[in-house]
Amino acid sequence: MSKINIIGAGLAGSECAWQLASRGIDVELFEMRTESRQTFAHRTPHFAELVCSNSLRSDELTTAIGLLHHEMRFLNSLIMSSADANKVPAGSALAVDREGFSKFIETKLLETKKVKISRQEILELPVDSREIWVIATGPLTSDALSKSILKHSDEKHLAFFDAIAPIIFKDSINFSKAWFQSRYDKGSGVDYINCPLDKEQYYQFVDDLLKADKTEFKEWEKDTPYFNGCLPIEEMARRGAEVLHFGPMKPVGLTNPHFAKSPEGTPLKNRKEKPYAVVQLRQDNKSGTIYNMVGFQTKMKYAEQQRIFRTITGLENAEFARLGGIHRNTFINSPKLLDEFGRFKKFPNIYFAGQITGVEGYVESASMGLITGIFIANFLQNPAKKLTRPNNKTAIGSLLNHIAPDAEQQKITQENEFQPMNVNFGLFEPLADNLKRENRKEAYSARALDEIKLWISS
Repeated sequence: MSKINIIGAGLAGSECAWQLASRGIDVELFEMRTESRQTFAHRTPHFAELVCSNSLRSDELTTAIGLLHHEMRFLNSLIMSSADANKVPAGSALAVDREGFSKFIETKLLETKKVKISRQEILELPVDSREIWVIATGPLTSDALSKSILKHSDEKHLAFFDAIAPIIFKDSINFSKAWFQSRYDKGSGVDYINCPLDKEQYYQFVDDLLKADKTEFKEWEKDTPYFNGCLPIEEMARRGAEVLHFGPMKPVGLTNPHFAKSPEGTPLKNRKEKPYAVVQLRQDNKSGTIYNMVGFQTKMKYAEQQRIFRTITGLENAEFARLGGIHRNTFINSPKLLDEFGRFKKFPNIYFAGQITGVEGYVESASMGLITGIFIANFLQNPAKKLTRPNNKTAIGSLLNHIAPDAEQQKITQENEFQPMNVNFGLFEPLADNLKRENRKEAYSARALDEIKLWISS
């Protein structure tokens, strides 16, 4: 049996390599990043580096992303094993220590003795190779390989902008004004740092965002859209003065213990306990020394970020471990280019997996690497057996159907422009119409877990 070649040691590539190696299949994993060479978004050469946030979002089973977490755990996901081993407090969300998360994944892959690491860039799509290749280069595919993919796909390259939130040193936060609390006291109840703004401060903050100097796009970038799930904070402010108040800065489920008391510690009856808006910070490493600003992706210039974010209550003396930024992501027109198992229709020896296929989010990307590894292993080890996909009643099957639709869904997709998608219950096969609305999420999840277990057993 020949080895499988995977380009890209991100979330999808690492997960795909794990699924193959754990089934006894040799893998060569190509990664162009080294200690001396990085992309404009990465900071380390480690596998599966989390570039934007350290959160894998909600781990609750009644959410689509939480359901995907659980399905991947059933499927022996390396990404989920690392997340569980490197978890940091984040309420009902699954957030991780970034460095520990990456090192865990790299160590586990090397321990299999089935994965060879090659630190080199692949410049051309391997269309003439007789071996199997998986393109898992993610949204930061190198220019050379991007051009080669374009050449062989006869497609205009689709792209969108993605943004990164700043990270702050905990010991620079003023806790005489900020406080620890999870929204609605979920998780341990104290998983987030909260920085309050009153109404006047909030509107001044929005005004500052709108007037701030921002990164200018190059001419060829100006028509590139944003991905709505990761809008820069100032772009949200531009869409309406109250957008942030009802979005990442919503004050619901929180009570300010400082605001409700006098300097002597006695309650002030004429003052409200609830702030008008709140900036939340979430722990970013296991030691709890750095925290990231939740929902504060930005394209403001560095000096403006420091100036404006230090106007936030409690962050007057904030020191930044990393400032925010913006980068251009790329993805292929998967419904047109890929078959139902993620193979390039023109060159079936080539698979695409992860974010480059048009799924959006860390876990979604990893899940497509996972399922690709399973498909390849089954094709190699059970060639006589007809392979089936997880169906649209499951989270992973619904995502797969978004990028590689069945015949019925393909008609709908062709009538609309293909765009990246996070997992959501709208992608699932609908439930019975007579089911009560308040019971639908539980029903989606229960059905999905039954279906994924059936698929695994088959």
